[in-house]
Amino acid sequence: METKTLCFATNNAHKLEEVKSMLPPEIKLVSLKEIGCFEELPENQRTIEGNAIEKARYVFEKYGIDCFADDSGLEVDFLDGAPGVDTAHYAGKERDANKNMDLLLANLNSASNRKARFKTVFSLFWQGEMYEFSGVVSGEIALEKAGENGFGYDPIFVPDGFTKTFAELGPEVKNQMSHRAKATRQLLDFILF
Repeated sequence: METKTLCFATNNAHKLEEVKSMLPPEIKLVSLKEIGCFEELPENQRTIEGNAIEKARYVFEKYGIDCFADDSGLEVDFLDGAPGVDTAHYAGKERDANKNMDLLLANLNSASNRKARFKTVFSLFWQGEMYEFSGVVSGEIALEKAGENGFGYDPIFVPDGFTKTFAELGPEVKNQMSHRAKATRQLLDFILF
């Protein structure tokens, strides 16, 4: 089978590695740096879907390569869906994962309802057309951080059906059921079949 090159329009090395680990050999995933894109991608929309489209369109139009971009968010019921589109910079522009988690835990201090979901949207520009894929994983926010694996909010997110956080479960389990894994499988089904 012919190898297909696809750019993942992200500056997040953790996301890049996570998706790369799920891909078959016939997909060659390249980074922004590999296509010569060193600028910060625009994220000016107020929805997860809007940001994914904006980033993918920017790379496709400027660099002319088939690409996809994602935007992900953690939506907490008690906080009316926050942090949502502001997930990465919930506690400030510096995008500090520990500060984000500390603020979220503080905001949930009195909450009996800790239900939450991670949502990912991929916008794919493929052969001049735009497609969208999404994945959601439901769970709840733990009372405190636990685990050494993963990134972002993984140390405080317990997926439904488990008693451990994503950071405790590790990449082998997470990559089978995460929001990003679900969106990645949809994208692969589209590209390969």
